[in-house]
Amino acid sequence: MARWFLIVVLVHIETTSSLESFRRFIIISTCKSFIPETYLRDYEVFPEREEGPGAIYIEAADKLTLKRIREMTFVNAKEILGIIYSSKSGNTQLKWRQTRKKSGKVNGDASANALVNLVESGVLTQEWVDNYLKSTQAKGNPTSSVANE
Repeated sequence: MARWFLIVVLVHIETTSSLESFRRFIIISTCKSFIPETYLRDYEVFPEREEGPGAIYIEAADKLTLKRIREMTFVNAKEILGIIYSSKSGNTQLKWRQTRKKSGKVNGDASANALVNLVESGVLTQEWVDNYLKSTQAKGNPTSSVANE
């Protein structure tokens, strides 16, 4: 009888990121296939999802609900202070906190799938991931953390 084991590798993330890059990460991770084109192009539109597995919350000085599509609620948000993102699997938990206007710091744990989306969105660079992989191979530890400053 064959036995299968699933190993979930989580990477601790500590990096700086633009608000737009983190917005793209959320969209790529959650609603890329169905977000309206006008919302995709509008830098003030963000997806939110109710509490529970996969919750996404936008903390902003001014926020207006636009439309609900599937499980996502699209909001127009201005003066964003923070974003809390959780994947539906619960493996990825990330927070973006404003440091200056449209720049902030990303902290939390990301799965391998989320790493791909973080690179695609521009939150992380491929070089960051390559350096992370090299450092874990050197340490022999797949869950070590690397900071990108």
